[in-house]
Amino acid sequence: MRGGRARLWTLAMAGVGAALAAGWSVRPTESEVSDSAPSTTELDIALYTRRTQEDPWSAADYATLASLRLQHGREGGGLDDFRRAETAARSSLALRTDRNDRTRLLLASSLLAQHRFGEAREEARAAVAADTADVGARSLLAEIELELGDYAEADRQFTELLPASTHLAVAPRLARWHEVHGRLDEAYALLVDTRDAAARRADLPAEQMAWFHLRVGDFLLRHGDLTAARDALEAGLEIRPDDPRLLGALARVEMLEGRLRRATALVERAGDGADLATLSLGGDAWTARGEPARAEIYYAEIERRAVAQAEPFNRQWTEFRVTHGRLLDETIAILQEELKERPDALGHDLLARALCAAGRMEEAARIRIPPRGEVPQCAAEAGALNQLSYAL
Repeated sequence: MRGGRARLWTLAMAGVGAALAAGWSVRPTESEVSDSAPSTTELDIALYTRRTQEDPWSAADYATLASLRLQHGREGGGLDDFRRAETAARSSLALRTDRNDRTRLLLASSLLAQHRFGEAREEARAAVAADTADVGARSLLAEIELELGDYAEADRQFTELLPASTHLAVAPRLARWHEVHGRLDEAYALLVDTRDAAARRADLPAEQMAWFHLRVGDFLLRHGDLTAARDALEAGLEIRPDDPRLLGALARVEMLEGRLRRATALVERAGDGADLATLSLGGDAWTARGEPARAEIYYAEIERRAVAQAEPFNRQWTEFRVTHGRLLDETIAILQEELKERPDALGHDLLARALCAAGRMEEAARIRIPPRGEVPQCAAEAGALNQLSYAL
């Protein structure tokens, strides 16, 4: 692995995503209108929605619709897709639980995507109980434990999964577990091997292939190898040119290298699929370009979305507030309450940084960031930190 060894589970430099161009609501430009036809996933969703309406007793059709909604959400569709995936999965399971274990995993994944970790864990546990040999179900459960900050249980489960490290559903989760513990070489090797193995598969959808490139690019970006990160992200964009996750990550590379116009152009391409971290970076890019009024449009949109699409553990929102010094006392209270249920590394780090930003250094100094018990360095590093951008 090339690049420096940055401290894990901290958050990126101010504005680590990308955002939309000024004048709110992103819509296709005239030159893009001809490319705005529904995607294959959207067409399939319409088909299976119609099928479930015509035959509301087909558990298989509801399961397929749940899978498609989950895929669309991951492609940039957003929280509503994950909620609809949950509804479809529950409809399928209500019709049939026998020989329907894959749908239970879809339900667990849709709950995980909504940050409803406790409910997701219960469904994943049920899936594992139904088939203890299913390494996909076991790795999903281990991932949820990692998200919840139960590192001892996650360690136990991931250790048992090491023999399955070539499995495409297991390897990226194992890589993240290695990274959390500072085993960067192991993490990077797994991500590259998995990406290359996926490239040899003719049956994987473009969204999934692009995601493997994103994981490699994200890792390299977090650990300082911007050139290699750019190569990985651009390779992903060759597969899915409008993937908002890849566009946002590449915008971050441009921002770090000082190409502000290029960063804002990539943000605009991300369009309505831009997440809150991406919006934050877009605003910061406009600030750096000397246009604070345009930047404020992005920042206001972050707050609007966070309220309009309320979700638990919205770490991109709290990261934005911490990085930009907004409503710090309120944000500290939110983080303190969240840590009671989800005592994970990212939550501890955000709380330490928020306390530092509020001038409460003694309180920040008492925090130890799990799983390695690191002492927060926020006073020295606030504004130049590194994050797992795919962290939930």
